[in-house]
Amino acid sequence: MTDATEIIDDLSRPAPLAITGNGWVLISDRVMGGVSSGSMSRETVAGRPAIRMSGGVSLDNNGGFLQLALDLGDAGAPVDASAWTGIQLDVLGNDQTYNLHLRTTDLARPWESYRQSFQARPSWQTLRLPFDRFVPHRTEQPLRTSRLRRIGLIAIGREFEADLAIADIRFYAEASAD
Repeated sequence: MTDATEIIDDLSRPAPLAITGNGWVLISDRVMGGVSSGSMSRETVAGRPAIRMSGGVSLDNNGGFLQLALDLGDAGAPVDASAWTGIQLDVLGNDQTYNLHLRTTDLARPWESYRQSFQARPSWQTLRLPFDRFVPHRTEQPLRTSRLRRIGLIAIGREFEADLAIADIRFYAEASAD
């Protein structure tokens, strides 16, 4: 296992590669029979290079999600992010609520995760999502940031048109009060 470096992706590598060397992937509920449809692109959005997820989220056939996912370590290996306070991301969206999901090596089933919601405004904003505010979903396992394996930016749970752009995503640490 390696220690997590600050930058997860600053979009300095050719698409769809993140600075970690792993590629972003778009996953939809079609993997389980749903009918949501989306796309992933690398483009300039409101003056900034970004990775963008867009498409329609449908609840038909028990579906309901689109996801941009990125493995953090080599070949899906975990990284140790315990030195960090949380995840900071620069986002622009269509004024909808999205989720950031974390997966660790403690989770075996695809529906298990740790989740935190955020509002993606129609202008660029920097958000900080502290690890201690992620909520376990369908798991009793506590979030162990020393075993982070994957992050996902997700449009989920209701029918809507997703449009989410990310220009930078990294770990952050709160300054200690000395």
